[in-house]
Amino acid sequence: MLKRNNLKYIVLALVTLVCFHWVLTVTNPKSSYSKSWSGLSESEINGEILLQDDINNTTSYQIGKAKACFVILIRNDDLHDFRWTMRQLEDRFNHKYNYPYVFLNDVPFTEEFKKLTSALTKAKTEYGLIPPEHWNIPKDIDMEVVRKNMEQMKLEDVIYGDSIPYRHMCRFETGFFFRHELLDKYDYYWRVEPNVQFYCDIDFDPFMYLKENDIRYSFVISLYEYPKTIPTLWNSVKEFMEKYPDYIEKDNLVDFISNDGGENFNLCHFWSNFEIADLNLWRSEAYMKFFDFLDRKGGFFYERWGDAPVHSIAAALFLKKHQIHFFNEIGYKHEPFMHCPEDASLQLKCHCNPDDSFDFQGYSCTKRFLELKEYWNVTAIKNRG
Repeated sequence: MLKRNNLKYIVLALVTLVCFHWVLTVTNPKSSYSKSWSGLSESEINGEILLQDDINNTTSYQIGKAKACFVILIRNDDLHDFRWTMRQLEDRFNHKYNYPYVFLNDVPFTEEFKKLTSALTKAKTEYGLIPPEHWNIPKDIDMEVVRKNMEQMKLEDVIYGDSIPYRHMCRFETGFFFRHELLDKYDYYWRVEPNVQFYCDIDFDPFMYLKENDIRYSFVISLYEYPKTIPTLWNSVKEFMEKYPDYIEKDNLVDFISNDGGENFNLCHFWSNFEIADLNLWRSEAYMKFFDFLDRKGGFFYERWGDAPVHSIAAALFLKKHQIHFFNEIGYKHEPFMHCPEDASLQLKCHCNPDDSFDFQGYSCTKRFLELKEYWNVTAIKNRG
């Protein structure tokens, strides 16, 4: 009888324990179980994120503090190259912040593209169609001249010199991507392209770094432009500067892009396949007038003006020196060039060889940028003293 009573008490105790655990689970969802599911501790949760249940529906989750997103101009055919890149970006950075992805294409995205990209992240994914007026050849462009110039560029082995789609891409990235309605709600963007690599753990929020330090443009690789693609670009820029001198920032970065105070372009530019920047820079009156002025010259089609030199020139002319930043911490490669940080402490978070880094090779402009920044910083300290 005693044994039977003991057994009864044991069963009762177990039932009570199970019920108590169920009550705790329901009333305290932020338990260790919810933490292991999300992968985030409470100290890492700073705002609201959207968790993608399927392609179209979302539920509440956590997000980084900045009004920011990744922007990807991409074709459906580049899906698998981008999945490889996206997996790295999630593992190295975005699994902690869940910033949304905005994909843009001049044709509708396939259901396969949407399904396979949204499956790689807990963040919101959006898919936008580029308006035809943002991906066209202006009516005043003489296509006979374009074809003749393209044939000559092909003979001279100018990369993408005979490509109309590449010209569309450059013009769109220069003057239109930031006007897409899907970007209206954001203040910052991180441009990402298919088949690029991210080598280092990014243990901070670059968007918030920009916001908190009054930085409006950032890069990881800089180099010289191919002169045959932009023979008349700098003359057009000088015309703009003469016509609109009030738009030029007095504390500018012109010494990065010119060796003689702006008389000539030294071809240095930030490689824009990676850029983290303030969208309001491109939305500004100064930049909008700058782009419209250049667009009317026809150089995006008659020559092969790229978004990289135009963005770089604009940033150098319209921003203050401290508003352009080199993200040494972000290891990155876009064929054929790579940035890999040399610092021993950063190497503990990376899997790249700093000896292969492009930063201080002869065709890189990063050394020039860093030397100028150091000089300006020393001068600023002396002036304050």
